Amino acid sequence: MPAAALALTATIITIDTAAADAPLALGRLIPFTRLGAAEIATLVMVIGVTAFAVVAAIGYVRTRSRAAARDVAARSEIAALQSDVDRLAALLMSEPQVLVVWTAGLGEPEVIGEVSFIAPTLAPHDILTFDQWLGPDLAAALGGAIERLRHKGEAFALLLTTQLGRHVEAEGRPIGGFAVMKLRNVTGIKRDLAEASARAQKLQNEADALRSLVEMLPTPVWMRDAGGRLVLVNSAYARAVDAADPTTAVRLGVELLDRGEREAIARMLERGSGFSGRLPAIMAGTRRILDVLEAPVTQGRVGVAIDASEAERLRAEIDQVHAAHRRTLDHLATGVAVFGADRRLTFYNAAYRTLWDLDPAFLAEAPSDGQVLDRLRAARRLPEQQDFRQWKQNLHRAYRSTESETHEWHLPDRRTLRVVTTPNPEGGVTYIFTDITEGLELERRFDALIRVQGETLDNLSEAVAVFGSDGRLRLFNPAFHRSWKLDSDVLTQRPHIEQVIGLCRPLYRDETVWHALRAAVTALDERAPQAGRIERSDGCVMDYATVPLPDGATLVTFHDVTDSVNVERALRERNEALVAADELKLDFVHHVSYELRSPLTNIIGFAHFLGDQTTGPLNDKQAEYLGYITVSTNALLAIINNILDLATIDAGAMTLNLGPVDIRATMDAAAEGVQDRVVQNDLVLQLHADPQIGDFVADGRRIRQILFNLLSNAIGFSSPGGRVTLAAERTPAAVVFSVTDEGPGIPPELTDKVFDWFESDPRGSSHRGAGLGLSIVRSFVELHGGAVRIDSCVGQGTTVVCSFPLVTAAARTAAE
Repeated sequence: MPAAALALTATIITIDTAAADAPLALGRLIPFTRLGAAEIATLVMVIGVTAFAVVAAIGYVRTRSRAAARDVAARSEIAALQSDVDRLAALLMSEPQVLVVWTAGLGEPEVIGEVSFIAPTLAPHDILTFDQWLGPDLAAALGGAIERLRHKGEAFALLLTTQLGRHVEAEGRPIGGFAVMKLRNVTGIKRDLAEASARAQKLQNEADALRSLVEMLPTPVWMRDAGGRLVLVNSAYARAVDAADPTTAVRLGVELLDRGEREAIARMLERGSGFSGRLPAIMAGTRRILDVLEAPVTQGRVGVAIDASEAERLRAEIDQVHAAHRRTLDHLATGVAVFGADRRLTFYNAAYRTLWDLDPAFLAEAPSDGQVLDRLRAARRLPEQQDFRQWKQNLHRAYRSTESETHEWHLPDRRTLRVVTTPNPEGGVTYIFTDITEGLELERRFDALIRVQGETLDNLSEAVAVFGSDGRLRLFNPAFHRSWKLDSDVLTQRPHIEQVIGLCRPLYRDETVWHALRAAVTALDERAPQAGRIERSDGCVMDYATVPLPDGATLVTFHDVTDSVNVERALRERNEALVAADELKLDFVHHVSYELRSPLTNIIGFAHFLGDQTTGPLNDKQAEYLGYITVSTNALLAIINNILDLATIDAGAMTLNLGPVDIRATMDAAAEGVQDRVVQNDLVLQLHADPQIGDFVADGRRIRQILFNLLSNAIGFSSPGGRVTLAAERTPAAVVFSVTDEGPGIPPELTDKVFDWFESDPRGSSHRGAGLGLSIVRSFVELHGGAVRIDSCVGQGTTVVCSFPLVTAAARTAAE
């Protein structure tokens, strides 16, 4: 289509329906006779397009009008539906209930509603964890019903009781493509019905349990109606009356008891009391003795018959046994008294009456346990008690106990009784009184003798062994097996003298001595004492002796005299060693002084001359090396001086130059000596002392050396920016110096080791030393008669305290 035609078409589309006559006007304006075939075709096409545009515009306007009308209608319908939804939701939530909706293909269900009526602390989605609010059985039943609803579309309706005792109705059904479960609080008649159903189920369970229990009983049980007819019996009853089963026994009315006995029971029950008695009856063709119990109930009465035939037979046998036992007990020397369950005397033997000297007439009256004790107390035959009532109550606990108890009574007449209280199976207590006075006295004497002998032997330093007449070891003390290094377990097995000698032979192999000991132990005549001295292979020297005993045994003793034999030798060797040590120390001091100190002094001197400008200039590298030499030689000289001082002190050759020492000036001098190190390490050095502290008698040079070493040690262990404090204090008896740092501290286990020679522990700092500073300090302080103490805590610094007495031993010696 030409562009002009398209433009014309776009223009025509925008016109309204009133332009429908435009083609006629256009036809009247353009004469058709003047147009060619191409123009006519174009004109026809334009007219067609224009007509189509007009029709399309009309259709669009009409469609738009209808769409607007439908939109208004849809909005009205949506508003109405929303109102219906809100109204239905309000109606749905008007009562306590919860809806759980499972959508096909979705794992998590939708929970609608408030769950607090089921459990106050339950969260909405916890409603599906049934064991949180239901018992195990109900939780399993509800879970199974939901599974069938979701997979098979089976509807269900359950009445549930929560763990809090609330009743909930659960109803599930498929709706559309959903599975819906509704939980609703049960109120009114439904709640009463649920509670009644729960009670009925509980009663039914209890009835079933009781019925099962009755059926399991081996004794006949029956139930009668108000007219006395049998309505229920158990299997034992059916067996007793030779019936095929309980139903047959009830149907035929087969009775266990005779008519006269049943009528007597009925008359007693009519008077309002139950029946309990022993009656004869025929059970399974055998005559038996029954204990019959029958009691009235709402529907009639119930009864039970317990076979007592065996009990009757056993009772007769027990009576015979009791009679035989009582005859036997009456011949015993031990006092026996039996009190029944009512605490009254039922039996006593002659020994009991004689022991307590009780009147037979009083005993014949069957007095109570308390009456017997009261009479014995009045006669002053019982042990004296501060609280007799409480004592008697404790004794009578045997009536409530199941175990026997043993007591010892110390009577006023100096007798001792062992009292055994034994509870009787049928009730009551049996008292057994045994006089143990003589036995205790003999046992006491024997034990005392054995303890004295045992303690004496065990605490002897001599090794003691006693061999019997058969040559076996009967007794030995700990010193014996320790001195010969023997196993005590082997000795307790009573070995023969030959075995003992074999065990001791590794320490001593002189067969002559062993032959003499063997002969002294095993000889039958001429058992003369022997004595001698042996020196074992381990260096132990022992004196041995044998003593024949009156019963044929032999006492063998070994006394370790190693110390007394070797003491002279040890003293002599020690004296020689001390003399040699003193000479070695003096030689060492002399050697170090001559061989080390003199060459080192020359090195220091020549290094000083090299540093002097008069000897010639040095370049920077040479000056640096010369500085290293000077520092190292000075440090080495200080170490040698310290070693010389320590060696001199240990050798006893050190003397103090005593005189008045200005405390404040000495502190200033020591601080000045370390001032360069304080500045180099960026530390703060503080001095604390009373300006009027004065002086005291000591070696001033050594005091400065002590303070210098303490400050050097504190500076070496202090971190940059730390503080070191030197303080002095005068007390009535001493002058106390203390140096405190803020370093890493010293562990308690290392406090004593820091004073040893060459002990140095940097404790994480850059300090390295020979480990002689604190050794020098302690030696000089002790040389002044003072003491050194270290107070330290790991991570909180260290304080070294040196105490100097105002009047030292050296000062007293000098004054004398």
